[in-house]
Amino acid sequence: MESSHKVLAMVERDEWLQPVADKIADRHERYLKRMSAIEAQAGSIVDYANGYRYYGWQWDDTLSGWWFREWLPEAYDVFIFGDFNSWQRTQLRLEKDRNGVWSIFLPEAMYGHLLQHGSLYKLHVHGANGWHDRIPAYATRVVQDEVTKNYTAQFWNPEKPYKWHDKKFDASKLGDLLIYEAHVGMAQEEAKVGTYNEFTKNILPRIKEAGYNAVQLMAIAEHPYYGSFGYHVANFFAPSSRFGTPEELKKLIDTAHKMGIAVIMDLVHAHYVKNMNEGILDLDGSGHHYSKAGEAGYQQYWDSMIFDYGKGGVEHFLLSNVKYWLDEFHFDGFRFDGVTSMLYYHRGYIDFDSREKFFDEGVDLDAVTYLTLANRLVHDFRPKATTIAEDVSGMPGVCCKIEDGGVGFDYRLGMAIPDFWIKMLKDTPDEEWNIWEMWSILTNRLPSVKTVAYAESHDQALVGDKTIAFRLLDKLMYDSMDRKTENLVVDRGMALHKMIRLITITCGGEAYLNFMGNEFGHPEWIDFPREGNGWSCQHARRIWSIRDNEELRYGLLAEFDKAMIELVKENRILSDGYPYNLMMDEQNKTMVYSHRDLIFVLNWHSTASIPDYEIPLHEAGKYELLLSSDEERFGGHARHQEGQEYFSFNVEGEDGTLYPRLKIYNTSRTALVLRRVD
Repeated sequence: MESSHKVLAMVERDEWLQPVADKIADRHERYLKRMSAIEAQAGSIVDYANGYRYYGWQWDDTLSGWWFREWLPEAYDVFIFGDFNSWQRTQLRLEKDRNGVWSIFLPEAMYGHLLQHGSLYKLHVHGANGWHDRIPAYATRVVQDEVTKNYTAQFWNPEKPYKWHDKKFDASKLGDLLIYEAHVGMAQEEAKVGTYNEFTKNILPRIKEAGYNAVQLMAIAEHPYYGSFGYHVANFFAPSSRFGTPEELKKLIDTAHKMGIAVIMDLVHAHYVKNMNEGILDLDGSGHHYSKAGEAGYQQYWDSMIFDYGKGGVEHFLLSNVKYWLDEFHFDGFRFDGVTSMLYYHRGYIDFDSREKFFDEGVDLDAVTYLTLANRLVHDFRPKATTIAEDVSGMPGVCCKIEDGGVGFDYRLGMAIPDFWIKMLKDTPDEEWNIWEMWSILTNRLPSVKTVAYAESHDQALVGDKTIAFRLLDKLMYDSMDRKTENLVVDRGMALHKMIRLITITCGGEAYLNFMGNEFGHPEWIDFPREGNGWSCQHARRIWSIRDNEELRYGLLAEFDKAMIELVKENRILSDGYPYNLMMDEQNKTMVYSHRDLIFVLNWHSTASIPDYEIPLHEAGKYELLLSSDEERFGGHARHQEGQEYFSFNVEGEDGTLYPRLKIYNTSRTALVLRRVD
């Protein structure tokens, strides 16, 4: 029996998907049906996602007072209390409407002198689980008491709203996306929790100087446990108060925009913290408010709660959260965390070794629909915003256009690349590295799937793991990195550190990501303050002074990274897509490939330096050396000179055709970049 579905474009382009065309069409129909309902209800998905303008505290000009609203469909009784009513729990009762929304109006005439900017408040909720003091789900500011350590919502209404200056900023004009992944709290050198203001003053100029055009901020939404790296979110509409005020975060983003830097938020919609006192767990007391009841609502691998993506109020909450950060804080897009966990009931803890694994009963279709709606919202509301999926499974269609049958992300993270480098560095001496395997891993992506390539991120910097620099240099990072000391192991480590980054950025994807400090081989791992380390921030910081110290080698790695980034930007390498493989010489561990007019020669051999080494070319002409990882300014041995010129010659093939060639000095553990100049 033939399918009644129209064949979607993503299926037409990929024969491998044709056996599951009906299932892809069914998913698309689910999305279209939900979009139709949203548009019937609100007119558009952009107007639908306005929960942050309805819930919580909202000023009413007509009645001259404040409304407070919260969605608690199965609560029995709800009161609001705080310092504005002397913390009387059962004095101010909210009324419930037929949609499960509880509300109260506080006239300015009666409460204006009591409900002040900075006032503290909570809800007193009676549900099936008894009476509990709770923080509202739509709270936009949550603060911790330094003495009791308790978190409380704060009424936030500054006298002067933040005045933005970034109206003309257009992230789409920045060119290839070069992302500097960062964490505000641990970005300072002093062993303490850094602030938004300190990040603006001290770190943004470093990002600009290093050449990156986007910063990806982690741990922005409020999270009670600092050591969770921001992944166990409690308050989805509240920027973390441990770093400063909402206005200070806005100033950070505004300043970044003035510097030509886009700001991407690490958005956690895959799960939420299971704490009742701080978070949204069982807020209405039903046992199935934002999550499904029982084990179905629990993420056992992360010890956290999973959203019920098919529930209307949850969908509205999450979509409103997406729009809120774009609208109120001018973020330029999101890196959606934990997408694999969202897409599958098994949370991705299986081998994706067959097509059926992407389309069987293990897929959470409600989550697929939600993510599609979220991408539609982002791109309808901010057409130039960027969305990135952290999906390790390789779900087909994640980065396809929605109208083609996909989920609509702009990019996915190339998570196989850092895994590959870790495996290589752990298991195989570099003398035995297989250059064909490198090439295969780095270029193994569909043309339709734009990939964010990275050699390592924050994951590899966490305590218990190791950065590439640490795997290459180990304890030598602490006592052998001064520029006057000669050490063959350090030379090897630095050479490979540079080469791994260059091949990753030029072969691995259409965008690039680096975690702060990794570009100069930061020697310390990340270990957030916790009971086991005496609540110390000693390892939750970045030691910028070693990068700036001209007696140490760290700055040399940073200079190479800066030159590499500049090369990529100026020559639009990432937007060129796949590199063109010109030659693979396994015996001499040398690979030659091209991007536009650039020729890349990477010699991974530990000792073989070959004079008059012939490489093939696309075109005859004069070539100039643009970049060598072996330059003295990068800590190399200066076996090449920047600007050195090479002239092609022809070699006659067996068929009589003339093929252009170039002779170079092919030095060991060196990456060369040449450009045809005429």
